[in-house]
Amino acid sequence: MKPFRDLAAALVLAASAVAQAADLPKEGSYDFTACWSGASSMVAFSKTHWGLSYDMAGSTRSNPPGGMFDKHSFRCVGTNASFDKQPHGNAICEAVDRDGHKRLTYFETGPDGKVARQFIAGTGKYEGMSETSGGIEQLGPFPTIKPGTFQNCNRQTGTYKLK
Repeated sequence: MKPFRDLAAALVLAASAVAQAADLPKEGSYDFTACWSGASSMVAFSKTHWGLSYDMAGSTRSNPPGGMFDKHSFRCVGTNASFDKQPHGNAICEAVDRDGHKRLTYFETGPDGKVARQFIAGTGKYEGMSETSGGIEQLGPFPTIKPGTFQNCNRQTGTYKLK
């Protein structure tokens, strides 16, 4: 009887997750925390001239839980560089939700050090989505656990409109 009870509990949880995902409004605001880890490769020419590339993966959690972009997994590739001035960089990130629908997002760090976020494309429920970033708040960086790796989190807010 216990296996049936466990299966029934799992089905109830799965059904509530699907119902929760289906209840997302067609437009509204988002507020989520993204955390990741990754590895980088650096060219350290001098203190003022350097460049690096990186590959990272992570996950998101919305505030409150169950909101837009909750429990997505993502990976990003990017570059950062400094040519005798303020460092700058960019990244392209792919995220996937529990239903397999994907989003492609571009990030760029300007000369002022601020990060801009731009939605590029989506599949499934994110196809044709529009998004306006409200801001990105860095929450780290965190201590490095292994040379050549990094860990960090940020909080992202904004508005969206699904097609």
